[in-house]
Amino acid sequence: MNGSEIDEFIGALLILIGGIISVISALGIIRFPDVYTRAHAATKSTTLGVLLSLVGAFIYIWLTENFISVRLILGIVFVFITAPVSGHLIIRAAYRSKVKMAEDTVEDELKAVLDSKT
Repeated sequence: MNGSEIDEFIGALLILIGGIISVISALGIIRFPDVYTRAHAATKSTTLGVLLSLVGAFIYIWLTENFISVRLILGIVFVFITAPVSGHLIIRAAYRSKVKMAEDTVEDELKAVLDSKT
């Protein structure tokens, strides 16, 4: 194996791991019982999967073609910033709209915080 094949392997491995994490996240979105746990699966693991795929593509292009893609860097930064923030805002809106939690939920830690502020 020469250096170019190792570079391709590293990029492809990161893309593959990102794809696997995204599939696991999709299964979590389908299987979890309520909107809060589904949003957790959608924001946390999907963000990681997409970021790994984009980093893998960036490394592959950088090491094989000696080209630094500004578009991929911007995509990585954009996903890293917007996905967790949007998930947080959606869940906060769902909580304030009094969307029911799953029956298995043991403790609502946010209720005490919001009640103490009012």
